[in-house]
Amino acid sequence: MDMPHHDPMRGIFLKIASVVIFLCMSTLIKAAGKDMAAGQITFLRSAFAMVPIIVFLAFKGQLVDAFRTRDVMGHLKRGFVGILAMGFGFYGLVHLPLPEAIAIGYAMPLIAVVIAAVFLKEKVGIYRWSAVLVGLTGVFIITWPRLTLFREGGVGSAEAMGALAVLLSATLGAVAMVLVRKLVKTERTHTIVLYFSLSASVFSLATLPFGWNALGWEALGLLAMAGFCGGVAQLLLTASYRYADVSTIAPFEYTSIVLGLAVGYFLFGDIPTSAMLIGTAIVVSAGIFIILREHRLGLQRRAARKHVTPQG
Repeated sequence: MDMPHHDPMRGIFLKIASVVIFLCMSTLIKAAGKDMAAGQITFLRSAFAMVPIIVFLAFKGQLVDAFRTRDVMGHLKRGFVGILAMGFGFYGLVHLPLPEAIAIGYAMPLIAVVIAAVFLKEKVGIYRWSAVLVGLTGVFIITWPRLTLFREGGVGSAEAMGALAVLLSATLGAVAMVLVRKLVKTERTHTIVLYFSLSASVFSLATLPFGWNALGWEALGLLAMAGFCGGVAQLLLTASYRYADVSTIAPFEYTSIVLGLAVGYFLFGDIPTSAMLIGTAIVVSAGIFIILREHRLGLQRRAARKHVTPQG
């Protein structure tokens, strides 16, 4: 396995590249239309994502090693939760304007703080709790106009369900993040990436009896390209953490909202509402605050360890 190298600019470049390609994936899925079951989208996305991942691991001579694992059940749990998160996310993606789906998804790191505090007993101070509450308020501002459409039915109801689906996807994604934190203690990165795509493909294939639709060549091609993009983006994202600290590159995740606004407007005619813009600004600000706070706490912990001298 390659050793980490400290090259922040390369890490930032790889992170931004992953954000752009993940956005391409989302755009292709949305362009494929609303006539597909979420499980069907999840299967095709996961299956085709394995192509670049397997090719890359084979090129690096790590493919056989990637299949070796000490925690099969851990991978299965992460895969099951992950495909649920993807399925709900894809449902919301095709029923909501692209920028709104992206913005609501930003709730995931905020919810992860709550889950880590409750289930992993991680210590969370007043500053991060405050940021979480502020950020979730931003999510509420974004979703509320959609949720009130429950009263109107029709398309409005579908959009409301889409908003709830993305929020549920963010919650499940936060659970998956916690499961990954446990996996990284014993598992290699390429093993985690490979087993996720593999398990997600198998689990989502089980939804076949629940109403998959016959796809034309155009829709199938779009979803195949989306899956391929997802695999490439995952590899780039993984590589970015090899060259820079999480706190350095994580804020660049929020470039996706700017790109999403442009793609949504020019390709799908999505015009952002004031509630969406205000709520997104609040969520992004809270997320960046948590990232910077984590970075500062990490520096303090490292400094404290340096001052501890062995006794005896």
